[in-house]
Amino acid sequence: MASEANLKAAIDRGLADAETLVTWLRDAERAYGVIAAMGGHLAECLARGGRILTCGNGGSMTDAMHFAQELSGRFRADRPALAAQAISDPSHLTCAANDYGFERVFARGVEAWGKSGDALLVFSTSGNSPNVVAAVEAARTRGLLVLGLLGRDGGVLKTTCDHVVVVPGSTSDRIQEIHIKIAHLLIEQIEMRLFGAS
Repeated sequence: MASEANLKAAIDRGLADAETLVTWLRDAERAYGVIAAMGGHLAECLARGGRILTCGNGGSMTDAMHFAQELSGRFRADRPALAAQAISDPSHLTCAANDYGFERVFARGVEAWGKSGDALLVFSTSGNSPNVVAAVEAARTRGLLVLGLLGRDGGVLKTTCDHVVVVPGSTSDRIQEIHIKIAHLLIEQIEMRLFGAS
């Protein structure tokens, strides 16, 4: 059983780790430019009548779903619904996994719903998830813009996405905390570009 002192120390470590990565994001001049560029590309995609698809595994899937629902639903204020969809429907995932293998679940979604001019935003804390890599390959074939929120060293996806932010965290949970911060920044950028200042 952990002592109260050990429990408090764990909380302190967790908050310090999070603060370090938020500080990295604020100080990473390149990240500002990439986030602004991503927001611009996503806003242009939507303005042209395109759709944003998004995917990831585990906690990264929940980040993908969170991002999509705040565009199709509501973020902070009322505005028109925006065409964003996470490749996360259980019936699609289990059907595609059963018939094509788990490595194809996201690629099949891209093939079903993606078209030239759309965008794919992928979340991967390793940058090496085979099913996310396959989704990016499918998106490339179909002419989608590909954006990545990645972690550690960026993995293979670092060089296959059009724009990436690679969060240098050592654990998936810390990386995902920054990914969701960036996702919210992207939504804000999209809304500001399409509907004016927030």
